[in-house]
Amino acid sequence: MKLFVTGVGGQLGHDVVNEAVSRGHEAVGSDIAPAYSGIQDASAVVSAPYVQLDITDEKAVKETMGLLRPDAVIHCAAWTAVDAAEEEGNKAKVDAINHLGTRYIAEAAKAVDAKMLYLSTDYVFDGKGTRPWEPDDKCYAPLNVYGRSKLDGELAVSGTLDKFFIVRIAWVFGLNGKNFIKTMISVGKTHPQVRVVNDQIGTPTYTLDLARLLVDMIETEKYGHYHATNEGGYISWYDFCVEFYRQYGLKTQVIPVSTAEYGLSKAARPENSRLDKSKLITAGFRPLPDWKDAVRRYLQEAEL
Repeated sequence: MKLFVTGVGGQLGHDVVNEAVSRGHEAVGSDIAPAYSGIQDASAVVSAPYVQLDITDEKAVKETMGLLRPDAVIHCAAWTAVDAAEEEGNKAKVDAINHLGTRYIAEAAKAVDAKMLYLSTDYVFDGKGTRPWEPDDKCYAPLNVYGRSKLDGELAVSGTLDKFFIVRIAWVFGLNGKNFIKTMISVGKTHPQVRVVNDQIGTPTYTLDLARLLVDMIETEKYGHYHATNEGGYISWYDFCVEFYRQYGLKTQVIPVSTAEYGLSKAARPENSRLDKSKLITAGFRPLPDWKDAVRRYLQEAEL
């Protein structure tokens, strides 16, 4: 299978290309940088073909996809800076990347008869209540600009294609790029205590584990909406931080606070990020491992 993967300079795209190539698929990666700008490891992504692509350039997307003619697209490229998305000068850029860019990719995929997998987020929901969100729940009233743009991207995909997967993830961490674990371990090394919110509930997602699932999916025709995070139950950001500090060996005190008490975020955050993943089992996909085990493996690989 020939795969086209966007956003390979980010956490997930890097791992998706590696996973695809390791299985014998032909993978072409893309991002907006002139050359691959992710971590330089010894893995397949370094030698996989790379093309520069600005997904907000409709003509360039059509030309690139028309030239490559992939069998499938895994669309990882996105604006993910949630707080920066709220700034007035960035709102049009966020929409151009997460909504319009996704629409251009979907239209180009349709033109070459490629199936498409789009990575979305728990932020498409309003974050209320305690019931885990199911993949086929209707999404209304995202709390912030980022969530709205990702929902618009979802609608662009489902409104354009029949052969699509929409996979919602949450609390992502991986070797390539920034994430909560890297940030908090860096802070914990220089501070005796940290404050972490304990009223936002969800489950982390390790990109290495997720990449395996995404390639599993794209090898099938089991289209639809799915949720995918690591197993191990629902936790708070506080619980998450306490665990990776413990595994890393940091003695920094972690103080639980409410979102209101924390008060530093420009964008509203969902309190309920619980994602029901049972549809994965129903469809015959292997779920992701326990998040504590994912943290253990991540800390072994990451240079922190």
